[in-house]
Amino acid sequence: MKFMDEFRNKEIAAGLIHKIQETSSRPIQLMEVCGTHTVSIFRYGIRGILPERIRLVSGPGCPVCVTPNHDIDFAIAVSRQKDVIIATFGDMMRVPGSTSSLQKEKAEGGDIRIVYSSLDALKIANENPGKKVVFLAVGFETTSPTIAVAILRTKKEKIRNLFFLNSQKRVPPALIALLQAKQVKIDGLILPGHVSTILGIHPYQFIAREFGRPAVITGFEPLDILQGIWMLVKQIEEDRAAVEIQYRRVVQEQGNPTALSKIYEVFEEDEGRWRGLGLIPDSGYRFRESYKEMDVRKFEVDVEPVREHPDCLCGEVLQGIKTPLECRLFKRVCHPENPIGPCMVSIEGTCHTYFKFQ
Repeated sequence: MKFMDEFRNKEIAAGLIHKIQETSSRPIQLMEVCGTHTVSIFRYGIRGILPERIRLVSGPGCPVCVTPNHDIDFAIAVSRQKDVIIATFGDMMRVPGSTSSLQKEKAEGGDIRIVYSSLDALKIANENPGKKVVFLAVGFETTSPTIAVAILRTKKEKIRNLFFLNSQKRVPPALIALLQAKQVKIDGLILPGHVSTILGIHPYQFIAREFGRPAVITGFEPLDILQGIWMLVKQIEEDRAAVEIQYRRVVQEQGNPTALSKIYEVFEEDEGRWRGLGLIPDSGYRFRESYKEMDVRKFEVDVEPVREHPDCLCGEVLQGIKTPLECRLFKRVCHPENPIGPCMVSIEGTCHTYFKFQ
């Protein structure tokens, strides 16, 4: 297939593997930040073809997985209101909250609808003027521009019954928290391609400047990942640290200024709570004053106290401290048909990926 087969060429892959083997001389641990990278790494068997001295660990790159229980519980509480329609991306349906999930609430009669775009929520709101429509705004910088556009259109079209539960996250501050914590050894970072199409290269410069770690923005095909790993290994062996772009066919150094301008027209940076990582400064967004009327958090609802399964290691898995294989629930109790934590729900979740491919 055009533009795919070129990045799955066996001969080129063999050459890159040889370069990695030839270049690396010391134990190296690299973290792939993005859940889509984790899936690709497992799908194409990349861990198994790398030299044993190069180890890959998975990071917090799944937006569904890092959404804290409180936000899920809040969404569930709102869904129980008689005059409310919840609009959400499908992968949020089965994420367990403290005692329920959106899927269970739908089975109990809640009006909860799966949408494929935040703009679908506008259509639902227009078709149901007597209802309050709540869109669950979950995601990283990749989806934030479309959410911002939906909010801008809501205001422009004077739609009064559409609200947003804002649980968006910003990736760079989470990487600062990971590197500062030093709970897992990170010699280099495989940075997310999709997020970086919006951000560009500059928001990551602290990785090299302040922490002395190399980082490479990488695509998702096997040759992308192998080349990204080789670029990281090369930097490490040369004792230098820089942020480089492997995924140049998509990512520009300046990112997407138009998309960023839409985000900051609606939102300003705020602290954000991440599952496993806790409260991280500047890692989320809050509504600007002129858009606060669309913030669903002004609703008065009873949200149950947050409860986590005591044996679920999703938080540690998201930090790269543990692997799913170290969780006593993995495959025994927790599996895609009965997910105990969100890392088993999302197709980008590390536990789901381990279950499918390991």
